[in-house]
Amino acid sequence: MNYADLQNEIKMALKAQDKTKLSILRQWHGEIKNIEVDERREITDQDVDAMCRRMIKQTRETLEGSIKAANDVQRTEMLTRQVGILENYLPKQVEGEELVSLIDKVLAETGATNKKEMGAVMAALNAATGGNLDKRAAAVELGKRLS
Repeated sequence: MNYADLQNEIKMALKAQDKTKLSILRQWHGEIKNIEVDERREITDQDVDAMCRRMIKQTRETLEGSIKAANDVQRTEMLTRQVGILENYLPKQVEGEELVSLIDKVLAETGATNKKEMGAVMAALNAATGGNLDKRAAAVELGKRLS
C-alpha cells in the first residue's frame, strides 16, 4: 500500500462512519507522519508496509494481554477487528511453491551450501520479496536444504 492510498482509505472510513477502521487507520497514518517528521525524509511504500506490520505486532501483543487479563469483551473484539483490518492492507506474502522456487533461485545465485551462510540467504530472500515472505517457512525450508 502506498501513502496516498492510506489517506483515501481514511476518507472512505470517515464517509462510512466505521469508527474502528477509522481509528486504526488514523493511528497508522500518525505513525507514518512521525517517521516523516523525525527522519525528515519522504515515505516509501516499504515504510508504509513496515509500519503496518509493526502495528499488527503491537496490536496482537495488546490483544494477548487483554485475553490473559480477561479484560472486557468489547476491547478484545475491537483489537481483533483492528488486526484484521491492518492485515487486509499488507501485500500478499510469498509462500508455498513460489517460496520454494525463489529459495532455489537465491541459493543458486548466492552459492550458499551450509547453515553458516543462512543469514546471507535470508537477507537476499528478504530483498527479493521486499520483506513480503513468510520468514518462518523460509527458514524451515532453508534448514532442509543447507547442511
